[in-house]
This record gives sequence, structure tokens and C-alpha cells, in this order.
Amino acid sequence: MTSYLIKGVSVLGGEPADLLIRDGVIAAGGRADEVIDAEGLVALPGLVDLHTHLREPGREDAETVETGSRAAALGGYTAVFAMANTSPVADTAGVVEQVWRLGREAGLVDVQPIGAVTVGLAGKQLAELGAMATSAAGVRIFSDDGHCVADPRLMRRALEYVKAFDGIIAQHAEEPRLTEGAQMHEGKVSTRLGLTGWPAVAEEAIIARDVLLAEHVGSRLHVCHVSTAGSVEVLRHAKARGVRVTAEVTPHHLLLTDELAASYDPVYKVNPPLRTAADVQALRQALVDGVIDIVATDHAPHAVEDKECEWAYARPGMVGLETALPVVLSVLGEQWELIAERMSRAPARIAGLTGHGTDLAAGTPANLTLVDPSARRVVDPAGLASRSRNTPYAGTTLPGRIVATFLRGEPTVLDGKAVK
Repeated sequence: MTSYLIKGVSVLGGEPADLLIRDGVIAAGGRADEVIDAEGLVALPGLVDLHTHLREPGREDAETVETGSRAAALGGYTAVFAMANTSPVADTAGVVEQVWRLGREAGLVDVQPIGAVTVGLAGKQLAELGAMATSAAGVRIFSDDGHCVADPRLMRRALEYVKAFDGIIAQHAEEPRLTEGAQMHEGKVSTRLGLTGWPAVAEEAIIARDVLLAEHVGSRLHVCHVSTAGSVEVLRHAKARGVRVTAEVTPHHLLLTDELAASYDPVYKVNPPLRTAADVQALRQALVDGVIDIVATDHAPHAVEDKECEWAYARPGMVGLETALPVVLSVLGEQWELIAERMSRAPARIAGLTGHGTDLAAGTPANLTLVDPSARRVVDPAGLASRSRNTPYAGTTLPGRIVATFLRGEPTVLDGKAVK
């Protein structure tokens, strides 16, 4: 295995120092086979994404485990968690093991499957949670993302089941009876455009219900893609009571607002929808305060025919793995400790993912990324590694450039380019 001396790098924005990578770990000192001049670069622990859609099996025209893994590595990630809404759905040990093995074969990031909560995401019957947990993939997080586990009795049963092995139910918080036919956030803009609205209370009501269920059961709840100021207050209250709840926010909900829907460009159609400027501000503050624990991309690639069509028929979702860190940098600035906590340490800790999200100290696995904070990048959809191009940032100038990513001491990205 090649050893690397990363010379003059700023670890988490600190004073320049040298990092030596040998035998897959950070070493205390010695010689190296190759030297990387890292003057002006910042080293972060490899990013971890708890919410990625890789589409394989079933929609390889939109993304594969390999192409999504490459996009993740180029975005500075060393581990991603693949959502279950594939075809077939990842609701059995066989399917989650397939995704896990495809990730190992790609070898670009650690791909950890998320299992479905219910059979076929239908919300009627619990899936094989125990079998997925004891499979080679070792699933610990379960989600019907894209669909809400709307039945409270079924949600309670799921929370009770996973408690036995300290698992997590990750909820897509959306009361479906309040969002039928919804096309965007319900508010002034939806009224002006004549589009059916997705009310904030549809998210907030489910979060409120589920934190009460989690508190009653004593189990772990994770709330996916929080998008409203009201949801933040529900979470703040729950955490103050000691409920075992964590939450995520996406980069796009930290930056974009429902005003963009006025263009009728389906690239801005996402679930949950883009909200108001007041919601964006509340989400930013909640992320800083720790009411929201992590940033997760909700990377949602779609084939051209599913996105470049009339707004009403377009599939919701945006690609985000390659732009997540630059967007967060544009929102938070160079708060490297906070970024490392929200995009690496906390997601690894929530998932119980060993070897990721660790401090870059001697003896720790060499999972890290090098960032050039002075660089500026104009987002070109054609230049993305993802198989899909549905980015809302086309033509936007974003700060920061991923220069290198290392997975257990092996480079997956060097000089801003994928190694394989």
C-alpha cells in the first residue's frame, strides 16, 4: 500500500501541519512514498451521508451504486447510506446484501444499505427488519423514505422492534392526507402560481406524533429532511425532554426557497418542497444550535424523462453529493469544526459507523478529505459524475473544491479527479 505525506495541511482550519498516511491509518511519523503539497488546503474527516438514493437495483438509467459512489467520493464522502426505495425495494436481506456487495465492489466509499420499514414501502406490514439486521449488510437504519409510515400503530411496532438491537427508524414526515396532489409549499407563492400546496403542518404533525411514540417506547427516531420552522420547534421541545430523536437537513433546504418555483422549472421540485426564507433561516440556526444534528444530501438522481417535463408530472428530487460541502460552506462559512461535526462525526455516531467521523490523529483510519476553501466552482451539470443531471445549482458559483479523498488510506480522488 502506497504511503502519503500530506504536507502543510490545515487540519480543521488549524495551523499547517503534516499528515502521514501509512497502512490505511494516520501514522505518527516517518517517510512516505509520495508527497502531496497541501499548502492552503483544509483536512476534514471523510464526510458521511445518512440519506442517499443510489437507484440500484431497478433504475440504473438514473444512477448505479458505482456512479453514485464516484459522485460521493468527488464530494468528499467516505461513507453513504443508500435508501431503500429501489426496485425491488430493499425490504429483504437479499436486496440489502446486493447493494452492500455492489458498494464493496465499487470500492470508492463505504455503502451502507438502509432497509425498508414496511414491505414494498406500502405501509401495511413490517418488512424483515431482523433478517436485514443480521445479514452481512448489518442494517441498523430503516426507512420508507419517499413514503411516510403513516399508520401510528405500525410506526409504534417498528420502533419497538428495532429497540432490541438499538436500531433506528428514519421517518419521512408527511401526513399523506394533507398533501394529496401537492406540488409545492403551501403559501403565498403557491397561491399566486395556482399550484396545490404542501402545508408545513403535514410535516410537523407527523414529527410531533413520532417523538411521542419514540418517547413512549424508549426507542430511537431519526427525522429525515426537516424543512420547516415549526418542525424545528417540535424537535427542540422533544430534545429538551430527553427523547431519543435526531434530525437532518438537506443543503438545498438551507439555501433555496419556494420563490424558485415561479420559474416552473421542475429541477426545483423536491419532497419535502422548498419552503420560505423564514424557514430557511430557522433551519440554519437549528443546525448551528444542534437542534438539527446533521446535514444529509437526499441525493435523488432522476432520468431525463422523469425530470425534464411539465412540473405536475416531474419526479421530485435533486442530485446533491458533489455540491453538498460547497453549499454548506456558502451557508455557514469556514466553520470547519461545525462542518466536521454536522457532516462527518455526528452522522457516523448516529449510525454507529466505526472508522468514520474520527479525529485525524495517529492510529485512526485514514478516512479524510482535502478541501481548497479559496477555490470557486461554477456548477456544470455535464461535469457531474452522477448519471443524472438534475442539479438546482447549474451555473451557480459555489465556494470550495474537493482536492482529494482517502478511504482507509487509499486515494479515491486526487487533484479533484476520481482515481478510478
